[in-house]
Amino acid sequence: MGIVLNQSFKNTIITYIGFGIGAINTLYLYPVFLGATYYALTNYILSAANVIMPLFAIGMQNTLVKFYSQYKSEEEREQFLSFTALFPILMCIPLGIIGLFFFDDISAFVSKENPVVKEFMYLIPFIGICMAYFEIFYAWARVHMHSVFGNFIKEVGLRLFSTVALVGLYFKWITLIQFVYVTAVIYFLAFIVTMFYAFYVKKPKFQINIPKNVKDVMEYTFFIILSGSVANLLLDGDKLMLNQYMKIENIAYYSVATYIALVISVPSRAMHQIVYPITAKLMHENKHDELNSLYKKTSINLQFVGGFVMLCIFVNINQLYELVPKEYSGGIPVVFMIGISKYFDLILGNNNAIIFNTKYYRMVLYLGLMLVFLTFVLNMIFIPIQGILGSAFATLLSITLYSLAKLQFVVKKLNLYPFTKQTIHSILITFALFLLFYFWEFPFYQLVSIALKSVLVTILYIYLNYKFEISPEINQVIKGLLKRIGIQI
Repeated sequence: MGIVLNQSFKNTIITYIGFGIGAINTLYLYPVFLGATYYALTNYILSAANVIMPLFAIGMQNTLVKFYSQYKSEEEREQFLSFTALFPILMCIPLGIIGLFFFDDISAFVSKENPVVKEFMYLIPFIGICMAYFEIFYAWARVHMHSVFGNFIKEVGLRLFSTVALVGLYFKWITLIQFVYVTAVIYFLAFIVTMFYAFYVKKPKFQINIPKNVKDVMEYTFFIILSGSVANLLLDGDKLMLNQYMKIENIAYYSVATYIALVISVPSRAMHQIVYPITAKLMHENKHDELNSLYKKTSINLQFVGGFVMLCIFVNINQLYELVPKEYSGGIPVVFMIGISKYFDLILGNNNAIIFNTKYYRMVLYLGLMLVFLTFVLNMIFIPIQGILGSAFATLLSITLYSLAKLQFVVKKLNLYPFTKQTIHSILITFALFLLFYFWEFPFYQLVSIALKSVLVTILYIYLNYKFEISPEINQVIKGLLKRIGIQI
């Protein structure tokens, strides 16, 4: 776990810095400087681009990670790198032609409820392509065990440049409309910078060659397209549905709530970057016991960190929403529903990495497609009744069912199980501390109250988890830190 803990720790720190910058943007700068309408518009464009991104990448970012370590010679690896970088271009061309042919029909459909969307429709595929090639070149670096820089660009760089653009908006250096276009330029720059870094890590020797195992590669790629589409639709499909049923401002209210809840999944995102190629290697070498150990470690370590983040959010949620405009306050129940679904997905550890490197990924992807269909049906039912709360409930139900299905496959088909008795202990500790602190309100300014309550929660949470030995790896880290400052507990 040395390289995993090392790069996962760096990625976690980077990702939380990024989320901290994003929190400032989401909770203050976007609502105040951009306003609900253009905040919602920008968020809708990015969500739509993220949904279609797997089609442009055609799954090559995951295919690269899975198959790269299986090639023995350097020449084969260079041919495969060339293939993963060049082949998506061939797919973007026909998709672009189809998009242009049906552009008017698609625009009329998505702008039916909110005409403001129509003017910016062509930015969606542009950003989608930038996202796709960013992920491909990020995977290029990851297979060479360089995950930190790409994670910095993704989590910090994008948000930091958005902050700069928002400041420019405040000083009237750019207009609201120009801000939307600047956002597209930011994603283009992220792709270019990551591409050059990937070439620095491994200098390309582009060549037009088809891999010998092209049948296996393309078969896997096809199903990864489906898996990526499933994952992104579950993540952003609710915002697309809200655009079809409600005024676009509601996407802004929903986005603030979901952003807060998504902070819970940060540890999983950070660890996944380096665990994925290691999982692929262990499975390729049939090291079942090592894989099972890694599965349990990732599960409990993510539960430890993710549970702490969820607890801090939940106990401070009321004070947090006092800092944003009052019209956003209806999103508090959304935070709880989306947050719980993310927590459950998080405690499954490297579940996704295991599934997508087995022969069973096909059935799980088919099930995922069924759940996407269920998500859209549930949104169609509950959004007209409960608005953004209905969409959050539909997402909670869909993600929970999807996570349970994936867990069942790993347990029954591979005889791998992520949970231990420490899992139950950790849940009980988290729930007990929630009951203790949620109803305890401090009579101070909101930021002071949040800081004070978070300090108390941190002390008790770490102490109780340490005493119950929830995570041996994290206990070792805590012992090392305390030893340096001369404290024993």
